[in-house]
Amino acid sequence: MSDLQTMRVMVLEKPGEPLRLKQIPVPRPAMGQVLIRIHACGVCRTDLHIVDSELANPKLPLIIGHEVVGEVVEVGVGVADFQPGDRIGIPWLGYTCGQCRYCLGGRENLCENARFTGYTIDGGYAEYTVADARYCFRVPDRYASPEAAPLLCAGFVGYRTYRLAGENIRNLGIYGFGAAAHIITQIAVYQGKQLFAFTRPGDWKGQEFARSLGVVWAGDSTVAPPEKLDAALIFAPVGALIPEALHHLDKGGVVVSGGIYMSDIPTFPYSWLWEERSIRSVANLTRQDGRELFKIAPRVPVRTYIHTYPLEQANQALDDLRAGRFEGAAVLVVSDE
Repeated sequence: MSDLQTMRVMVLEKPGEPLRLKQIPVPRPAMGQVLIRIHACGVCRTDLHIVDSELANPKLPLIIGHEVVGEVVEVGVGVADFQPGDRIGIPWLGYTCGQCRYCLGGRENLCENARFTGYTIDGGYAEYTVADARYCFRVPDRYASPEAAPLLCAGFVGYRTYRLAGENIRNLGIYGFGAAAHIITQIAVYQGKQLFAFTRPGDWKGQEFARSLGVVWAGDSTVAPPEKLDAALIFAPVGALIPEALHHLDKGGVVVSGGIYMSDIPTFPYSWLWEERSIRSVANLTRQDGRELFKIAPRVPVRTYIHTYPLEQANQALDDLRAGRFEGAAVLVVSDE
């Protein structure tokens, strides 16, 4: 690695306050870890939930960010899969114990002792970071680092949400047309699904963006689609969308919530749930989800629509995401590839 001893970071010192630009020592990789020089880090809605105190008990002070792409500059003892010069990605799931009943049962996303990048482990709003090599991914060559960054969470968790909707679906609704939705829409259209996009009322620009990606219908989240849905994916953190989507499901349909945080869900008539309709949530991701997404994305090919910011403008990126000022995904560009 270079002789650089310190790095710039954007630090969350207290939820509810802006991130602070600071200079701190570059971390060193422990056994099993890699040190990467960060090229880009996506700005995810989960970052907002942490900053806005909607997710409890983050590590403090904290470097948020879990859609991290960069170059390996140093490896710790025991790392065999990566070497300096490799370009890799770091996702939300940063560690699992491998010993609890969930890990042993193939459901590592529910691990009792999991740790999460940018939440309980320092993340990617920085020039360098360390990560457990077992939870990192080689990034497909097709994507430049800023383009790849949203795939590390919006893509991975969005893909898991889509996969849990089931295979035998034709009409798929997507509520909340942001970073995850614009990635999954491209995959679903590629696989022959008929897509219906729901946005905030009056978001004509978002609806037009959805149509440009191949959806057959786009409209306000308060109106009914022209056909019954076999499944609906919820990417907006609005609890009222759960019964709204449920009301538009066909028999046997499923609503899948892909967010880590959701406002309270209002009551609804049992008749909306009857006839074997169901509601389920997604928690985190598995490494298999990541491998599958990185396999299919270049084949589609998925294009990520990004809005870039320098590291020191992280607060502006978060504010723009909160206000819905762009379509697609926000990405901090930290260094050149």
